[in-house]
Amino acid sequence: MRYFIELSYNGGAYHGWQNQPNQISVQEVIENALSLLLKEPVSIMGAGRTDTGVHALQMFAHFDTEINFDEMDLVFKLNSFLPKDIAIHTVFKVKADAHARFDALSRTYLYRITLQKNVFNFDNAYYVKQDLDVEKMKEASKILFQYKDFQCFSKVNTDVKTYHCDIMKAEWFFDNNELHFVIKADRFLRNMVRAIVGTMLQIGLGKLQIEDLHTIIISKNRNEAGFSVPAHGLYLTKIDYPTDIKI
Repeated sequence: MRYFIELSYNGGAYHGWQNQPNQISVQEVIENALSLLLKEPVSIMGAGRTDTGVHALQMFAHFDTEINFDEMDLVFKLNSFLPKDIAIHTVFKVKADAHARFDALSRTYLYRITLQKNVFNFDNAYYVKQDLDVEKMKEASKILFQYKDFQCFSKVNTDVKTYHCDIMKAEWFFDNNELHFVIKADRFLRNMVRAIVGTMLQIGLGKLQIEDLHTIIISKNRNEAGFSVPAHGLYLTKIDYPTDIKI
């Protein structure tokens, strides 16, 4: 039987989602808890691979087991075992061939920027001291819809067959004293969102022109794009699946 887990986590203490040699990961911590509670080795497959320090408001993973259990009881026990920075929301049965990663229709990320020094959110948002031309950043974000190949925003030497992504949403807006960037796509490359935000900030600071974004994307060269913003401001917020994935 195959099950999906819906969870969230604060990534500050972890070296990303995926298991790493000699480094603590979110995946490892959950696998250990599941294996202990189900009394058998359990491996989970996540919907994506968030990098070190990146957070998730909504993440999904799947696992297989032949052990019968009460789903709500397992959620309760997992939350009792897991550390305070990982929360399990639901566990539910899915079709035998359902896949947390490959069946995802889209993923949505949020990047938070604070424009005022705030002693209560420095771990949760990136503080930018300089004045930004947000209108230019909004205009630049529209250019992303004109392209599919985003190799220029990807980490080099990544094991991917294609750099093509279908961007469905990309917008800047203010939320109280924070500047937020939300981007939705069918898939993302490693470091892609942080590189896009860093490049947009260069435009907002006047170090790049809006038109430069065309040249950067066409170049397919990571060195042409802007810096990668820090991981602590990035959140995976939503993953969409087909409605018929549940049993």
